[in-house]
Amino acid sequence: MADCKRYKVAAIDLGTVSSRLVLAQVEAGAIVESSKHTEITDLGEGVDATGRFCEAAVERVLAACRMFVAEARDFGAACICTTCTSAARDASNAALLLDGLRELGLEPQVIPGEVEARLTFFGVAHDFAGERIIVADSGGGSTELATGVYAPERGIFALEGTRSLDIGCRRVTERFFSALPPADGELAAAADWAGEQFATYFEGLPSNFERAERLVAVGGTVTTLVALVHELEPYDSSFVHLRELSMEQISAAIERMSALDVAGIAALPGVQPKRAGVILAGAVVIRELMRAGGYQTLTVSENSLLAGMAATINEEAVTLEDVYEPYLMQMGFLTRTPRGRCVTKKAYGHLGLAYFGQEQMELS
Repeated sequence: MADCKRYKVAAIDLGTVSSRLVLAQVEAGAIVESSKHTEITDLGEGVDATGRFCEAAVERVLAACRMFVAEARDFGAACICTTCTSAARDASNAALLLDGLRELGLEPQVIPGEVEARLTFFGVAHDFAGERIIVADSGGGSTELATGVYAPERGIFALEGTRSLDIGCRRVTERFFSALPPADGELAAAADWAGEQFATYFEGLPSNFERAERLVAVGGTVTTLVALVHELEPYDSSFVHLRELSMEQISAAIERMSALDVAGIAALPGVQPKRAGVILAGAVVIRELMRAGGYQTLTVSENSLLAGMAATINEEAVTLEDVYEPYLMQMGFLTRTPRGRCVTKKAYGHLGLAYFGQEQMELS
């Protein structure tokens, strides 16, 4: 890349369980320095059952974002990228949240699950350059999966099997557990359902699909499981990053937590109290993913969607096309024609630009 200028950027990800900020310095498409701030805001509380945000959850998120905006301003970020994921895709009153974010000066984007999967893959893949991996981002309301190879020295960024499944720790908790500890049969029912979702995904891949040898998992569930297994207090992200978890370790954690109520789980070394109500379901989701994919171990990454958002600043054009083009086309901002990619009238309106009557503007 000719221009290797370093940028200061901020990225905010508003998920079903947590709201997260990363402040990053980015150079040539790679994060060279970063810091993170996570708040458990539980935006998806009740969304699976009601299809709506509750006002208390929205206010928790907005309170976190007020802190994030102040931190980004103090950091000197040139821009703040703000994404909303599974819960915002599901909630019929998402405008309640989006309008509140705009009042804070943010420009929130509710991104499709497949774009979320692509961004997460890109954020993770820098640590596995040239290796074919499958990346799983298991959140509160959904799990994103993507398989591919990123080899920047050879100009390769190839993705396959990109999919977002409506399965996550908050959704499973609310759908299957009447309380904690779960009643007889509830844990087995949750595991059976999760296994079916992931089996359908893997069985639906093309017959010539090349299986990735390594499963890389991101998100609060797997990082908490590492902390639980190793009894990390305080939490140490450098220890967690690229640590392996076995199915045996996860199954042991499930057995341990399945006999406890929320207070008992919260008292376990390594478990954040605000995550105690959903970590059991999250562990079940991860174990069933491993079973369906035939993986005995996984590698945990501290990178995620946030890292992908930050790193795509100043990235090669081909990477930006692979990550963002499907989203822009789905939104109706971009089309492909025999003349090449073209910007639509809708995109002009979204950007507040004058539209002079031509049907489209050609892109190179």
